Amino acid sequence: MSFERIEPRELAERIRRGDALVLLDVREPDEVALCSIRGSLSMPMGSVPARRGELDPQAEIVCICHHGVRSARVAGWLVAQGFGRVLNLVGGIDRWAEDADPAMTRY
Repeated sequence: MSFERIEPRELAERIRRGDALVLLDVREPDEVALCSIRGSLSMPMGSVPARRGELDPQAEIVCICHHGVRSARVAGWLVAQGFGRVLNLVGGIDRWAEDADPAMTRY
């Protein structure tokens, strides 16, 4: 079993619809301070194993990082831990800023 991928525009539409999603931002605090998707839960990648109890294994979780590499690693790890519905934001927050929120600060 592996994680799924979600495109920024699809995620934006799902957020607009009010879908129940956990937006798991695995970037470092200094990155999150620059920009983030509203409503995201900040949990730096290195802290995810120790903090996994804060996540509902039944929830639909969208993993987010800068370009999608770290979040893909976290998504794969969550699936391996038994989390049922895990998605990775394609292109990360950088692509989100390009495709879904052009006003967002990019770095």
